[in-house]
Amino acid sequence: MSLDPAVTNPERYTVIFENEKVRVLEYKDTPGDETTPHEHPDSVMYTLSSFHRRLMSGDFQMEVELEQGTVVWLPAQEHHAKNIGDTDTHVIFVELKGGGSAPAPAGGPASLGPQ
Repeated sequence: MSLDPAVTNPERYTVIFENEKVRVLEYKDTPGDETTPHEHPDSVMYTLSSFHRRLMSGDFQMEVELEQGTVVWLPAQEHHAKNIGDTDTHVIFVELKGGGSAPAPAGGPASLGPQ
């Protein structure tokens, strides 16, 4: 089973660029939307909107609230998430290919959220 977010959640993730070094995804959702489990390699995330989300992995949960224009490094991770705010989420992910770390196991803060 693929955990590629563009496969597991194609209505929310769109591949907007890809080459041998990176893949760039655009993510959009509305309040109340929830993704299914998926994984990301090491990535840079740029927020095009402010949002409030709950990230979940196994029994671990955390809430993340980020302002528009925030840029963060995200280590490889597996999770699913829900928009628990009152605004749409609009984000760009630049996923690094090759040589990155494997997705962090479920159940710890190192595996979720901005680092």
